[in-house]
Amino acid sequence: MHIIDTHCDVLLKLWEGKGTLRFSDSEKLDANKSRLQAGKVKVQFFAIFVDPIIHSEQKFQVALEQVDYFYKEVLGKNPEMKHIKNWSDFYNLEDGQIGAVLTLEGVDAIGNDLKRLNILHQLGVISVGLTWNNANLAADGAGEPRGAGLTLFGKEIVQFHNENKILTDVSHLSEKAFWDVMEIAEFPFASHSNSRALCDHPRNLYDDQTKALFNKGGVIHVVYCTEFIIKEGRPKISDVIKHIDHFCSLGGVKQIGLGSDFDGISKFVVDLEDASYYQNMINELLKHFKEEEVKGFAHQNFLNFLSGLNQ
Repeated sequence: MHIIDTHCDVLLKLWEGKGTLRFSDSEKLDANKSRLQAGKVKVQFFAIFVDPIIHSEQKFQVALEQVDYFYKEVLGKNPEMKHIKNWSDFYNLEDGQIGAVLTLEGVDAIGNDLKRLNILHQLGVISVGLTWNNANLAADGAGEPRGAGLTLFGKEIVQFHNENKILTDVSHLSEKAFWDVMEIAEFPFASHSNSRALCDHPRNLYDDQTKALFNKGGVIHVVYCTEFIIKEGRPKISDVIKHIDHFCSLGGVKQIGLGSDFDGISKFVVDLEDASYYQNMINELLKHFKEEEVKGFAHQNFLNFLSGLNQ
């Protein structure tokens, strides 16, 4: 069963490797091409992530360098990888092709200059999370104790997203910033988050947030970061499925997807250690849900969500 995975950090690892890692088959990449193929991943989102410790004057350059790796290493050396520049490209993938979506995880790199976001959009970025866990000039992240919402600049960014049919990713936002986004974003979604009712972690979503996202037509993609699944120990696939089941109980059976966070995590769910194991997740889901529902989780729910952007 084909998979749409809405978050990985391959570009960060390629950038850190400074040209020593091959996207095609490097063992150091959880979501390299061969593993995506083995797991039947049909579309993979690739995040640009700039570490907060990098000096502010260098952040945009680092973002551009990760874009360069996306073009040269992911796309340039692997003809099977097709760059999805517009949402309609999802429907034009041929057999054997894997769609590659460029995303931005935190807008730190653009400083206070919206033109830089426009440049990244022109280069292919079509999904943006305003923050990582820290605060920036747009909003507070989930790890910022202050817990403030969107700034005026953050609201400008969301408006830019609305005008250009860019997804506004809420996964790393503070609770207040989440609600601010929900007021104004036309295309909100969570690329890699779980249920806070099951695992009380700031990166997860409360039930009222979940319901609000569902009511607005958004989707939530569950993540395989172990500390977002259970509080202690190593989770099994069944523990991930509990989060899916909980989201279903809130009315989201047609609004749930998968967002692994491969290459951004160092501890793994049992039997889900990299992208090549993805069908283990599908097989377990089929034990608990109808085949049509599992197809939804795997890819169809996200495609249905996209239908609103293609109108």
